[in-house]
Amino acid sequence: MRILHAADLHLDSPFSGLSVEKAAVRRQELREVPKRLADLARSERADLVLLPGDLFDGDRVYPETVRTLANALGEMQVPVFIAPGNHDYYHAGSPYRQKIWPPNVHIFMTAAMESVEIPKLKAVVHGSAFLAPHREDDPLAGYHIRPDGKLHLLCLHGDPGGVGRYAPIALESLAQSGAAYGALGHIHTAGGGRDGETFWAWPGCPEGRGFDETGAKGVLVAELSWEDGRVQSSGRLVPICQRQYRVQKLDISKIEEFVKNPGDTEDLVRLVLTGTTDAAPNLNGINARLAPHFFYLEIKDETTLTTGLWARAGEETLTGMFLREMRTRLNNAATEEERAQLKLALRFGLAALEQGEDIRP
Repeated sequence: MRILHAADLHLDSPFSGLSVEKAAVRRQELREVPKRLADLARSERADLVLLPGDLFDGDRVYPETVRTLANALGEMQVPVFIAPGNHDYYHAGSPYRQKIWPPNVHIFMTAAMESVEIPKLKAVVHGSAFLAPHREDDPLAGYHIRPDGKLHLLCLHGDPGGVGRYAPIALESLAQSGAAYGALGHIHTAGGGRDGETFWAWPGCPEGRGFDETGAKGVLVAELSWEDGRVQSSGRLVPICQRQYRVQKLDISKIEEFVKNPGDTEDLVRLVLTGTTDAAPNLNGINARLAPHFFYLEIKDETTLTTGLWARAGEETLTGMFLREMRTRLNNAATEEERAQLKLALRFGLAALEQGEDIRP
């Protein structure tokens, strides 16, 4: 059996850190994810699609977004299961209550575990729903599936490890469930494991939404097979994201070279400047030269001042007086945290004295 496992689409995310225009572009790109899932389901010849939650970013979504998702799931023409999560929890006003969902889609609507048999596949899908933004119980606690020769699958939104406020699923619960595969959602980085005879995984999110979600994002294609009377599982992450969030470090000495050849400019990039310099980098100037080449760019300064700078402490100027005072404070600093704060204050102070602006806007 081949399973397409996707979660945490977070459709209609606001992308509040971007400009109005670019946030609209990213929302539209997110809205195209369901179509990409449908295309992938066909090209991979998936037998089943499992979507364990947070398909929407909130319970208030654009009607266009709901229609787009419902139409894409209908195009798949294979059984599709949705387990609402903490962002798209099932309630009276939920889009999951609308009479728009195609007949091949089953939405779990209760906090209690529900089982749905798929006779054609000789499989059973077990799942449940969030009914509120938080859920502190383990939906698998005490749940056990008796062996009956069928392939048993889980579709759950939750936090593996048994702690937290988002359906903490204990690894022991997974091991004792009797399921062959647990399709999980909630964690935005792909991962998984095996406990007992149960393989479990989460695919991460298909599109990053911030610099805490960097790198290629996608969905899982899992394959289950019988071998020597036991179920074997293998899976691969298929990237489907249109853009990536990237954090890239660059030595300040190579800034001119980077300006001439910035590389892949379709991504959202946080450029972290490193190395030593005699003066604070002109971040506004660097940003003005680079920003037109990227979809989005932000610059962070982690450069350090050269030791030769302290030679100016002997000057009878405001800069000299400031350096002498800061050197004394640094020498008397009691902790590394205090030294770090003083170094930052040193940079701000020099920028104000020498450039007339903050170096870290």
